[in-house]
Amino acid sequence: LPKQKAQRYEAVKWVMVFAIGVCTGLVGLFVDFFVRLLTQLKFQVVQSSVEECTEKGCLALSLLELLGFNLTFVFLASLLVLIQPVAAGSGIPEIKCYLNGVKVPGVVRLRTVVCKAMGVLFSVAGGLFVGKEGPMIHSGAVVGAGLPQFQSISLRKIQFNFPYFRSDRDKRDFVSAGAAAGVAAAFGAPIGGTLFSLEEGSSFWNQGLTWKVLFCSMAATFTLNFFRSGIQFGSWGSFQLPGLLNFGEFKCSESDKKCHLWTAVDLGFFILMGIVGGLLGATFNCLNKRLAKYRMRNVHPKPKLVRVLESLLVSLTTTVVVFVASMVLGECRQMSSTSHSGNDTLTLQGMSEDVNSSIKTFFCPNETYNDMATLFFNPQESAILQLFHQDGTFSPVTLSLFFLLYFLLSCWTYGISVPSGLFVPSLLCGAAFGRLVANLLKSYIGLDHIYSGTFALIGAAAFLGGVVRMTISLTVILIESTNEITYGLPIMITLMVAKWTGDFFNKGIYDIHVNLRGVPLLEWETEVEMDKLRASDIMEPNLTYVYPHTRIQSLVSILRTTVHHAFPVVTENRGNEREFMKGNQLISNNIKFKKSSILTRAGEQRRRSQSMKSYPSSELRNMCDEHIATEEPAEKEDLLQQMLERRYTPYPNLYPDQSPSEEWTMEERFRPLTFHGLILRSQLVTLLVRGVCYSESQSSASQPRLSHAEMSEDYPRYPDIHDLDLTLLNPRMIVDVTPYMNPSPFAVSPNTHVSQVFNLFRTMGLRHLPVVNAVGEIVGIITRHNLTHEFLQARLRQHYQTI
Repeated sequence: LPKQKAQRYEAVKWVMVFAIGVCTGLVGLFVDFFVRLLTQLKFQVVQSSVEECTEKGCLALSLLELLGFNLTFVFLASLLVLIQPVAAGSGIPEIKCYLNGVKVPGVVRLRTVVCKAMGVLFSVAGGLFVGKEGPMIHSGAVVGAGLPQFQSISLRKIQFNFPYFRSDRDKRDFVSAGAAAGVAAAFGAPIGGTLFSLEEGSSFWNQGLTWKVLFCSMAATFTLNFFRSGIQFGSWGSFQLPGLLNFGEFKCSESDKKCHLWTAVDLGFFILMGIVGGLLGATFNCLNKRLAKYRMRNVHPKPKLVRVLESLLVSLTTTVVVFVASMVLGECRQMSSTSHSGNDTLTLQGMSEDVNSSIKTFFCPNETYNDMATLFFNPQESAILQLFHQDGTFSPVTLSLFFLLYFLLSCWTYGISVPSGLFVPSLLCGAAFGRLVANLLKSYIGLDHIYSGTFALIGAAAFLGGVVRMTISLTVILIESTNEITYGLPIMITLMVAKWTGDFFNKGIYDIHVNLRGVPLLEWETEVEMDKLRASDIMEPNLTYVYPHTRIQSLVSILRTTVHHAFPVVTENRGNEREFMKGNQLISNNIKFKKSSILTRAGEQRRRSQSMKSYPSSELRNMCDEHIATEEPAEKEDLLQQMLERRYTPYPNLYPDQSPSEEWTMEERFRPLTFHGLILRSQLVTLLVRGVCYSESQSSASQPRLSHAEMSEDYPRYPDIHDLDLTLLNPRMIVDVTPYMNPSPFAVSPNTHVSQVFNLFRTMGLRHLPVVNAVGEIVGIITRHNLTHEFLQARLRQHYQTI
């Protein structure tokens, strides 16, 4: 029964979504566990050697030990990226493209997630200034794409007969659920994850999906929380550690009655910090864009080993800088008294112990600690906790130096070929900036009511907002990470100001990287001035089409000579309109009106070839120009007559694949075509592979029929036309494509405004949009390429020139 079938489908979907959440949580657990293990191992060895060598004066040895660890780890990370190049970087730009509707090759393969998770583990443990949060989003998305398929190219042997979710739409929904689960696992922010998926990714969103995505994010967060709490505290079933990145608890100490987390006066400072954060973020993006362009020109064309060497160079520099800065540039600061009253809550004490245990006392006398080493010689997460919660002050000089070094090094690191996230370095950088502001306000302006932790948090938000330019999701992620709803307003205001300031100069870092790759991403909406353009201005009138009944040889040659993904199914207009026109004035006037008001492909193409040189081949342009010169008789009536005579002379035995001969006029080359539907390349190839056809002597009813399941069996990798063995096909056989085409695709009229076209395309998740005139003739087709910002700008410039 259809109803039961639908219910079963829905139930399977919920189970899948839950499974995706759990698996993403487990990937996060795996990464976290091993990063912790390797980092602890590394720091224990190096720290003990530093403490020994401080007395003996053999610090160079400790530096060599640290270098040995770091370079080995980074080398492994870049080797993994050589296996699967898509695994480099944070993966957020790629997932953004995927959810926007652009297939990036290999972005959601099993190999990618293995290389990504292993690689990020080594690059974080190798002391590079990268986070493990960005790659979690990519890993989640891959899990979301792969799990419901129950098959993988890397494991071809394993085949389940799992009939569900064999379409791009389902896959995209699961990918957005997976990406949300990745955010949720990374920050312990299920709602933030859902909003991230909504804001950054999906072009196409429906009501039911929101609920499923939130469920998926919750499953991911709580899976991770359950296992981490169990492994670290040994108390299974108590949920104490929400995400990979935890900001700890912001609380004023009991004794201090004047202390508030923030006051109305602070909002002014927060807005200023937002402006500075936006400027710093724009600087970061500008530098990183320059670097990325440099890499594209000078590093990527060279052999792959050069990329590995670049990663090792960055690792070497980072390690030396960290070591030297910790040894030479730090100051010894007094430890704050951490005497807690006995009835204090367990978590708070745990937290403060955690903060104090990560203090480094290199070269400092008793009861003092080295503030630079405390920031540099710790995992990034504990450095963030230090800046948020350490009562003991960091000196302004240390903070400024740390900020500068970190800013430059993390900017250099983002974009080398290791898996790397950008969230944590940005947060740490911003937290140092915020803490610096708090210090200056306290010591030089004498505002002693301020709580440094808040300023560190707002600084982190400002800088991160200035770099990635996310709004709603970032606000919610930060609020959920701090567990403090009172921070809602300051964080939101800061992020808003930072985004506006940054957008004044350039785009967010992910958009920059998407643009550098040249991916045709569709924005949320078009600019207002684009409404001067109509669908007919941006469509592609030069169509490759098939007839409802087409010979196999035509199909094969069309598929082999083009790369289009869909073809309109059309018939040609022939008619005896001339006889009509002789008899009756009324009818002939009507027909004349029809002729004059209908936009035809030939007319449009001629207008284009006059207005500009849009047409690539010069001979065609010359042909058009000559053609215009020859055809200017005195009487308009005559012209129409000739047009009609030419238009309806039966053409010599024509297959769609025959190239138009040189003598043809524009009208013959672009004949009027009545539109019947769209058929996809994958469907045509499947029909050829399965031998769906009939011979001329038979009726088309004798052609074998394929069910929907058989048509979609090869999803997501349909056979390629070039792999087809042509000896098995009889070229004279005929294929009837009408049962398989989409007879009612979305279509627009040539006069539709571009903004309407754009909204239809974006909200419906289309790939092809036929432009059909008033009498049902197809005059062009609009694809994603025709709606990109660059293309529309070019068309608009042309439009102004022709006016």
